[in-house]
Order: sequence, then structure tokens, then C-alpha cells
Amino acid sequence: MMGPAHSLSGAAAWLGVGSAVAAAGHPMPWPVLIVGALICAGAALAPDLDHKSATISRAFGPISRGLCEIIDKLSHSVYKATRGHGDPRRNGGHRTLTHTWLWAVLIGTGASVLAMTGGRWAVLGILFVHLVLAVEGLLWRMARTSSDVLVWLLGATSAWILAGVLNEPGNGADWLFTGAGQEYMWLGLPIVLGALVHDIGDALTVSGCPILWPIPIGRKRWYPVGPPKAMRFRAGSWVELKVLMPAFVVLGGVGGLGGLGVI
Repeated sequence: MMGPAHSLSGAAAWLGVGSAVAAAGHPMPWPVLIVGALICAGAALAPDLDHKSATISRAFGPISRGLCEIIDKLSHSVYKATRGHGDPRRNGGHRTLTHTWLWAVLIGTGASVLAMTGGRWAVLGILFVHLVLAVEGLLWRMARTSSDVLVWLLGATSAWILAGVLNEPGNGADWLFTGAGQEYMWLGLPIVLGALVHDIGDALTVSGCPILWPIPIGRKRWYPVGPPKAMRFRAGSWVELKVLMPAFVVLGGVGGLGGLGVI
């Protein structure tokens, strides 16, 4: 799928989780619901770090472009070193390492550890990166016509404000994990969810997605998981633009209202 659809699906997924836990009698504090949705929207772009033409490659100028090239080469190397007898040869690393459940878990776990051990500046850094990505995905028309500096300023300002809100008692810094030193441990959860939602979205397209790596399926270690081919669509097709994106908006709205206890 394309960047805007990935971000919308990420936000909708977190809002859906918020609605589910509220229905189970354990509602999220409203800042966690909102911040988590924005982080998840940004994280849903991150698996495309292996693609130099993806939305994320433009998000941070030369830094993100350089990082995309590094991740592409790393992913390709991992693919070549681990491919099974049934896996085809490839010229690049797109839709390999960063499009797996293992990558999602590792990135989310790393973010949680960084948030717990790095203090306020680490939390601000995590928020800044994902809020900039959320702007690039959710407000893509504005981001494409604005300067990068304006998008970065919006991300930095929003990160500073939201971190301050979360730090207020009862607003969610210690949501879910309440032990000493476990503040912001939950930040990794929307990052894991966003990456997995990205992978599921890509699995619906023609090429499928090797979500289950390194678990082998048949003669393939990089098996492209997906529905029957007749049910798949091309990225950017009318199915994505006219069906899935409006559905994500509706589902996100319902999930957000449910998470806030309105419905």
C-alpha cells in the first residue's frame, strides 16, 4: 500500500485497540489514546525504510535517504544469506527484513528500552520521529507542498506539548506498566502494531509480504504471505483509494469514540 493508507490503517488500529480495552473495562487515558494513534500512524510507514522512494525516505532529508540506502543493503544481505531453495533471487532488499514480525518486535522493544533508560530527551526523540512521519502520512498533501523545516517544527512542537501532557499525573506516562522505572515502557506497543499493520496491508497487494520470516513455509523461508491472488490489489489502485482508505477513516473514528467512552 501507499504511505497515506499505511498511516490511516495504523491510526485506526491503535484507536481500535483503545476501544477494545475500554469495552473490557480498562480504558486508556485520553493522551495515551491520541499519542498512541499518532505514533502508530508514523510507525506504519517505518517498514519502508528499505525503499529509497518511499514516503519515509523524504521525511528527514539526507538523513532518512541515507538510512534507507543502508537498510536496503542490510536487508538484501540478510535475504541472500538466509533464502531457501524456493526463494527467488533479488536485486534489492525491499519487502524483506523490515517487513517481518521479528523486525517489528525488535524495533518496538528497542524503543521501549530507550524510552525507559534515556529519560525525557529519549521520549521526545521517539515522539518527534513518529509525529513527523504521522504528518507525512496523514497530512501528506500539506507535507508535500510545505518545506521540510515546517514539518519538522510541527513535529518538534507537538512532541514537546504531548510529552508534557503525558507527564501530568494520571495522563498515561505509566500506563499499563506501573513499576518503578517503567514509565513510557508502553511506547513500543504502537510501534510494533504500526509495523505489523503495514505488513498486513502489504500482504493484501499483488506481491504479498514475508511477515512470518524466519519461519519456513515449504521450500521458502521468505514466503510472501497473502490472500488468494484473486483478492489482491495493486498499490495505489482504486481499491486502496476508494475502499480501504475511507474504511480506515470510519473505523478509526468509531474506535476513537469507543476509546473515549462516547459510544
